[in-house]
Amino acid sequence: MKIAIAGGTGTIGRHVVAAVEMAGHQPLILTRKTGMDLLTGRGLAQAMAGVGAVIDVTGTASMRTSTAVDFFTRVTENLLAAGRAVGSANHVALSIIGALAVDAQYYAGKAAQERLLMAQPGGYTLLRTSQFHEFAGQMQGRLGLGPAQFAPAMRSQPIAAAEVAAELVKLAVAQPQGVVADLAGPREERMADLVRAYLKHATGRAKRVMEIPIPGPMGRAMRDGTLLPGAGARLGSQTFADWLQEQQRQ
Repeated sequence: MKIAIAGGTGTIGRHVVAAVEMAGHQPLILTRKTGMDLLTGRGLAQAMAGVGAVIDVTGTASMRTSTAVDFFTRVTENLLAAGRAVGSANHVALSIIGALAVDAQYYAGKAAQERLLMAQPGGYTLLRTSQFHEFAGQMQGRLGLGPAQFAPAMRSQPIAAAEVAAELVKLAVAQPQGVVADLAGPREERMADLVRAYLKHATGRAKRVMEIPIPGPMGRAMRDGTLLPGAGARLGSQTFADWLQEQQRQ
């Protein structure tokens, strides 16, 4: 099967491309470099001829609510329209556990995406997951200030991006299922502990990490467990510690 991947060059997207190939299918990465514009829809239907399923793992760097909502709304609408035009049977989208409940900043964009999909008469599959193991490294980069290192006060249950990618491909080649059970990592962790462990892995030295509360609805959700999996969620197998060991071997 030919599977189109929106966001195929990002953190999760690269894993999705590899998983598509490993499963014996043909990946089509949708990027501006190859003449396709997700925000305008330009070139999508032409490039997607023969596509049997679409996997959307796009993201935006902006945390601004209006920007995130606009991005995910436009991209989702354009991908759905192009998918219908070429007769694609399944549109698989990746969202985040707790996005609908938070509905602010970046999560407002994901919530808009979810509502748009759930308003469709069919033909879609929506998978919500927890943060990836790579999230700790991203926090280290964003909240480092000279010798000081901060981390958000956050409860997380991180999952391996490779496990998420394999699940997305499995869903893509199946019939559309609507909203499926959430997928999260095997163990709850504190983000400060993950950042501390990541820094030791990256530098070989222990470093003090100061935990800070993030203001607003996003910060509350980080602290109160809104972003953790609930009853009925499926759990992956690779812990954050296992993932770090894997990075050391690469």
